[in-house]
Amino acid sequence: MRYMVVVEEGPSSFGAYVPDLPGCVAVGKSQEEVLKLIEEAIEFHMEGLTEEGKPIPTPHSSSVLVEIHSKRQNAAHDA
Repeated sequence: MRYMVVVEEGPSSFGAYVPDLPGCVAVGKSQEEVLKLIEEAIEFHMEGLTEEGKPIPTPHSSSVLVEIHSKRQNAAHDA
């Protein structure tokens, strides 16, 4: 299975979470580290669900990048 992972960069670390697996999160010092840790967290999360007799959620989240071209953005850029 492939799950979408959201990675966010903070001031001093990276965070990651899986929208289809509530509570499945990781924090690392780099993007590379957080991706490794979220893989481990997903596996651990799935093991826990299996041990509790709960179903493994089917991945259904997706992501799309949306490019914005606004007058406000252009005005700030021209200043």
